[in-house]
Amino acid sequence: MSTIDERKKGIFIKKNIFATIGVNCKKTTENRQYHDYYATEPKALELLLLEENFCSTIWECACGEGHLSKVLQKHGFNVISTDLIYRGFGTKKSVDFLAQEFTNFTGDIITNPPYKLALQFIEKALHIVAPGQKVAMLLRLQFLEGKTRKNFFLLNPPKKIYVSSSRLHCAKNGKFEKNPPNAIAYAWFVWEKGFQGNPIIKWFN
Repeated sequence: MSTIDERKKGIFIKKNIFATIGVNCKKTTENRQYHDYYATEPKALELLLLEENFCSTIWECACGEGHLSKVLQKHGFNVISTDLIYRGFGTKKSVDFLAQEFTNFTGDIITNPPYKLALQFIEKALHIVAPGQKVAMLLRLQFLEGKTRKNFFLLNPPKKIYVSSSRLHCAKNGKFEKNPPNAIAYAWFVWEKGFQGNPIIKWFN
């Protein structure tokens, strides 16, 4: 096999590997939704609610079209639904979660944050909630990696991590019918403000 043929074969294999894990070989940002809007299938939150108890008031701070908020409402929670971009659900004005300041919020925060801002969302949520309150974020399992995140985890360990044993579906632009599930693994990371210790890892689904 010539060097050119080997190079072509290598590119072909690389493209197929990236396709399997849901990543484009070109710049990843080119293929991601502009505001990182990837809606969460309601099943993901239903599974979490089977495992965790939450405060009666929940702030869904990246609500999109309300996929998670509607599940919470169905279960009787008082839900505050906001987003940077109004998509027909929740507060009708733009709410930049990372710019918010609350001194008396007594509820919990649950969301699927924009991937590129996930760490900032977690830090902000833990700043906003009161001691003993919970922050639950749906994140890629690979969020556990990285030196920066390691330092954050050592100071702010999640109390529990719920790993999905099957593939949960996060659809670009909320179009589930046009975006079939891929090979990305997700988990719910649940913090209880003030907790220090080793996380409990559980599996569901």
